[in-house]
Amino acid sequence: MREARRTTLKDIAESLGVSVNTVSRALADKDSVGLETRKRVKAEAERLGYVPNSTARSLVLGSASTLGMVITNPSNPFYAQLISGMEQHCRRHGYSLLLMATEESLANERRAAEELLRRGVDGVLVVAVQEGAEHWRRFRAAGVPLILINRDVPELNADLVGVDHVKGGYEAARHAVTQGARKIYFLEEDLGVSAIADRVEGYRRAMADSGLPVEPDTMIKVPTRRLEQSAMPWDPSEAYRLAREVVRTAQRPMAFVAGNDYFALGVYRVADEAGLRIPDDVLVVGYGGHPFAPYVIPSLTTVELPAADIAVSAVDRMLRRLGRQDAAGAPEQVLFPPRLVVRASSGGGGT
Repeated sequence: MREARRTTLKDIAESLGVSVNTVSRALADKDSVGLETRKRVKAEAERLGYVPNSTARSLVLGSASTLGMVITNPSNPFYAQLISGMEQHCRRHGYSLLLMATEESLANERRAAEELLRRGVDGVLVVAVQEGAEHWRRFRAAGVPLILINRDVPELNADLVGVDHVKGGYEAARHAVTQGARKIYFLEEDLGVSAIADRVEGYRRAMADSGLPVEPDTMIKVPTRRLEQSAMPWDPSEAYRLAREVVRTAQRPMAFVAGNDYFALGVYRVADEAGLRIPDDVLVVGYGGHPFAPYVIPSLTTVELPAADIAVSAVDRMLRRLGRQDAAGAPEQVLFPPRLVVRASSGGGGT
């Protein structure tokens, strides 16, 4: 059986008895073609199942009307919201979004960068692995704008749009202090990226401002789960294991500030098995504002992240970079403040 052939402009032209040039101009809504002819051409194109060749169009226009997005972990609810928000905002402005996932692997990131260059995207939005910059410098050499999302790569000297994680870590820890905890454990992923370093810095500042020491045993690093070189989605199990070792000897009231809401779930199970009451014996504060946070019992206090604001700001910034008015402007950093949402797990409202 012969494979179906793709409908071309020539097929439409022959069907209507007009020139290929007329069909092309009609489909592009050029005023040089009469309204009735444009309607006839579009109707015939639809009848024949014509689909424009985006590669050919990009050669003619000098633009692919496509932005690349490189992200580490699409299963992270924050990044899932970011992807959705960016795709919607791109669509409003006539752009498609091409998504590549790296799973915290430098090898995967290099492959993604190579593929996006090969496809000729107009710009690229990157949540970087932060283990190298040479593959990203190639975009600058090719005149392709690059905007960093949520993680900085200082040697690139590029635009950054993300979360003020120092503020987020500070507010989470400070809240635990104001609720009466004097021993505050910080559960954070053992991953060398700027977002985590900033949260740790926020925690340290809150402790210093409260006159409390940051003791070595209070900084609990949760190993990143990996399959070969790729990071796996967050899981409460390692946080559960590490928190279980802590609660046996810790003074009360204690608090756990978790670097993400999944780690907080591990603490919930530890407390339940140890007969500890949340929040009377142990306060729990999460991070990320994951969808399940209001529905666990007790409801989880967490730091919500402004994914929608970041998505719109990053795409708008890219569009300005692609426009003549701001193509070569100085790099900017835009950090949006997260929001502490107080619920029952730290002694706030809710059940």
